[in-house]
Amino acid sequence: MRIYISCDMEGVAGISDWQQVSPGPEFALGRRLLLAEVNSAIDGAEEAGADSFLVNDSHGAMQNLAPDELHAGAEYLSGRHKPLYMMEGLDRSFDAIFFIGYHGAIDGPPAILSHTYSPVAVMGASLDGILAGESGINCLVAAHYRVPVALVTGDQHTAAQAEPFCAGAEMVVVKHSLTRFAARSLHPEAARRAIRDGARAAVERLGSLQAPQFSSPVSLRLRLRDADLVAMATAVRDVSRESDTEISVSGQDPLAVFRNFVAVLQIIRSLALER
Repeated sequence: MRIYISCDMEGVAGISDWQQVSPGPEFALGRRLLLAEVNSAIDGAEEAGADSFLVNDSHGAMQNLAPDELHAGAEYLSGRHKPLYMMEGLDRSFDAIFFIGYHGAIDGPPAILSHTYSPVAVMGASLDGILAGESGINCLVAAHYRVPVALVTGDQHTAAQAEPFCAGAEMVVVKHSLTRFAARSLHPEAARRAIRDGARAAVERLGSLQAPQFSSPVSLRLRLRDADLVAMATAVRDVSRESDTEISVSGQDPLAVFRNFVAVLQIIRSLALER
């Protein structure tokens, strides 16, 4: 049984500040906390019979895990410039997807370190009219390959926002956000136990889960920071201007929509960082 793991960082227990998720004095702590949660998910899935794992490092420069400390049964996909970004490496050979350390959407309730792919460019997103964070957007790839999302870990808002796209998945809430920069976390050891138990349960009931499904055509609507970003984003295929600050990315194939979204993201993030 093959498990695909996409790991972010902001949703890890004990993390509440950008300094813990970016290079600097506190980054080593954040990396250790993330590694332990990923390994706990693998341990739990292995106990339930999973025997093959691919971990796609999906945060920042995407090289946050110490390879020699990662579970020995896992392959590690790291580094930047991945065509499918947080979902690189997924294909139909996998039986389930785990989202570990995920966080809330920028336009949802106050959630720890919330953003939606780019804190400087994307101000909100929805899929078929439903608020979508990174978990929802990433489900476009899961839908194309017909692989169910079995486990999501993060704060309470991450769980709530993932539910419409990951119906039936185990939701492990390791912390409760109070504001964007304050959260009440489980002790890391308690969080790891909960993730291990959740991963085991997810694999045990995998037969009852279905891959995410979207309407056809599917429409990803994005609210961008300003009209300049909209003007540049509409140069991408199948991207339409909806208002001065909104665009839609539409298509019959969820994977094509995701690929066009990634293209838009690269353009608008580069422009936003110039300001």
